[in-house]
Amino acid sequence: MIDSKVYKVAMSSPDDMRGLDQLVTNSIIDPRDVVAVLGKTEGNGCVNDFTRGFATMAFSHYLHTKTGTSIEDIKHKVAFVMSGGTEGVMSPHAVIFTSKDVEGGKSQTKSFVVKSGFTRNFLPEEQGTLVMVKEVANVVEKLMKEAGIESVEDVHFVQIKCPLLTSERINDAYSRNQNVVTEDTYKSMGFNRGASALGVAVALNEVKLEDIKEEDICHNWSLFSTVASTSAGIELENCEVIIMGNSKLGNGEYFIGHDVMQNSIDIQAVLRAMKNAGLKFEGLPTENETSRIVNVFAKAESSSHGFVLNRRTTLLTDSDINHTRQARSVVNAVIASVVQDPMVYVSGGAEHQGPDGGGPVAVIVKLK
Repeated sequence: MIDSKVYKVAMSSPDDMRGLDQLVTNSIIDPRDVVAVLGKTEGNGCVNDFTRGFATMAFSHYLHTKTGTSIEDIKHKVAFVMSGGTEGVMSPHAVIFTSKDVEGGKSQTKSFVVKSGFTRNFLPEEQGTLVMVKEVANVVEKLMKEAGIESVEDVHFVQIKCPLLTSERINDAYSRNQNVVTEDTYKSMGFNRGASALGVAVALNEVKLEDIKEEDICHNWSLFSTVASTSAGIELENCEVIIMGNSKLGNGEYFIGHDVMQNSIDIQAVLRAMKNAGLKFEGLPTENETSRIVNVFAKAESSSHGFVLNRRTTLLTDSDINHTRQARSVVNAVIASVVQDPMVYVSGGAEHQGPDGGGPVAVIVKLK
């Protein structure tokens, strides 16, 4: 049996370890059981957002001091997925996932499990390509087996942290007579996110590998995953993968469900995701029901045509504010208004993560 647990802690800065430390000090968390940290940091979410690396360094160092494990070994065990950008009312925070094998066989019912894993490092010329799609698919399939997830329908959220291209990495490729998908470092974030998401889609049989051409990545929006959430960062060269689902190996403490937002204000999808996770309500959820929510995870993206429900927006034409940052703010506000908590995880840049202009939304709830 797999004992998976989830904790949400507030952060006053990217290196604020007080929330995690309180859980460790009170023996609520054994730091040796941490397998993933999913955080929202208060940077710009773009290429030069170093709050992501700063937070990763802080968490790595903290776990090193508490376990005696080397930082290098920690980075090979714990997936640190830091998503930059807390626009609007989104509150900076981290979600700590612990998981360990315990005695006991399969249950008759399914409940929440989490597993994390890693791809190999990617060369600059491999980033945002079919090479990345295949590598991510292999890791997702492997983690499903480890988690005892028997069906792709039981996978409800796959969070990935992927790399991006920098000037140094682009020049490295050129020095070896290799090409890259783009010389625009910001656009490279989208290519990496998109390729990673398509890897999830392939692993979960949402898209066939043979149906994806190299030129489809970040162009053919009819190809997407309904559960992939990917975030790019300068602080790594591989992909870190966190898979969340329900399994008969789960310890019965939590349950996860999801749905897919068709646009950035699709509140009905948020409500369906809550019901899919086991909450019961008519209209809007009661305070008693929302109190069972551990956290909500969602992707945000501006539609490629700039319209929402046939209404023109300026998301793509506002030269002062990046459209990805605006999208994060909007989706967070929609979800926060329902759960009455601005501390929910919303990541921008949803290339091949849900339909054009939309994105997956997942909810973890307490069963006990």
